[in-house]
Amino acid sequence: MLAGRSVVVDATVGAGGHAEALLDAGVGTLVGLDRDPEAIEEATRRLARFGARFRPILSRSSRLAEAVREAGASGVGGVLFDLGVSSMQLDRPERGFGFRTPGPLDMRMGPQELDRPSAFDVVNTYPEEELARVIYGFGEERLSRRIASAIVRARTRAPIRTTDELAAIVAGAAVRGRPARRGGPHPARRTFQAIRIEVNAELEELAASLPQAAGLLELGGRLVVIAYHSLEDRIVKRFLLGEPSLRRLTKKPVRPSPEETAANPRARSAVLRAAERADPGTPPAGFGPEGKAA
Repeated sequence: MLAGRSVVVDATVGAGGHAEALLDAGVGTLVGLDRDPEAIEEATRRLARFGARFRPILSRSSRLAEAVREAGASGVGGVLFDLGVSSMQLDRPERGFGFRTPGPLDMRMGPQELDRPSAFDVVNTYPEEELARVIYGFGEERLSRRIASAIVRARTRAPIRTTDELAAIVAGAAVRGRPARRGGPHPARRTFQAIRIEVNAELEELAASLPQAAGLLELGGRLVVIAYHSLEDRIVKRFLLGEPSLRRLTKKPVRPSPEETAANPRARSAVLRAAERADPGTPPAGFGPEGKAA
């Protein structure tokens, strides 16, 4: 059985960047979960120098407690979530996440998860009202009805099969509905985000994972979550506020510095929240001069 204090869980290990930093910092054992087999392979290669200190597990985060038990741990000293799509997934057109390069409409973080629809299924089979609901609800796109209508019109002529096809359809509908903005975000960004969240049930996964993470933490163990849009962050914030076993360590979400954003532009929307396992009767922490909990 692994000693809990020496065990940290990276519930979304990706290519292993955070895991490597934690292991270099002295974490005894890191259990790395990811639903993407390519991510597990990449992280395993990257972290091979740590030997048995890295325990990779192919798993959704909603199986967090079960996966940690499989790794031989009971309580843990920390759990990290770095939410959303990884750079590795975005940078591989064949995975179908990006709207700037052509690729198949897929977007499944776990390509082996055949119980979930692919992006092709969502785009080509969802009724127009349901498609508009997804685009508005998960993408916060105010032109959701216009975009859904354009998608349905296009697919009646022929199935929409590639990311660049979909991006062009969305851009055409969106540009007619708002003034053009030079240098602004791509008009398909919110729609692609929404479809990706629907395909991977990302918000449901997060809501199912957080209570398991809190339950695994030993006294004094830390839960850290990095979110990239308001829907994720809202779930995290409400959970931390409503969970009596946790004491918040961040009064307000921590955002990347200008230097971090310059080095990694994809981090510009990141927000970090953290909490510590405490006795259920522990009163809320006081906050120090830097806006962080004492």
